[in-house]
Amino acid sequence: MIMDNTPWWNQRWPWLLMLGPFIVLLAGSYTGWLAFSRPDALVVGDYYKQGKAINQDLRRDRAASEMGMVAALRYDAARGVLTGKIDGHSVMPETVVVHLVHATQPSKDVVLQVHPAADGAFDAPLPMLERSRWQVLVESDKRDWRLEGRWQWPEQREMNLNAGNL
Repeated sequence: MIMDNTPWWNQRWPWLLMLGPFIVLLAGSYTGWLAFSRPDALVVGDYYKQGKAINQDLRRDRAASEMGMVAALRYDAARGVLTGKIDGHSVMPETVVVHLVHATQPSKDVVLQVHPAADGAFDAPLPMLERSRWQVLVESDKRDWRLEGRWQWPEQREMNLNAGNL
């Protein structure tokens, strides 16, 4: 049996064995930094209030269904314009609010106030949408009805919202 009298730090095997735990420590530190530097946007602080508001939202959905409200939206990325048309059995409100809610990042949400013509058609300038899944809400300015749906941009170029799906 041959004895090697070189110190351990001059041999490669201890360093190779320590490399694995060192990489795990680095990865854990980076993951911890990510977790603490970026707030979790999926958790809502006032979840109880939002839960209580569900019944009010259902009332607005039923009102849209009774009025036969439908909306068609189309986004023209080249012009940066969201075009749409709202139809229903009631008088068209002067102002309609269009909410584009980002799936995970509230800072990217878009709220547009549009003024539909007598036939319900409208155009609104809209900056380039991020490639994402958007929650879309179209409601009257008095919040007495609303239409809701999901829009996968840019896979879906157009979107139709129909209140009759309740």
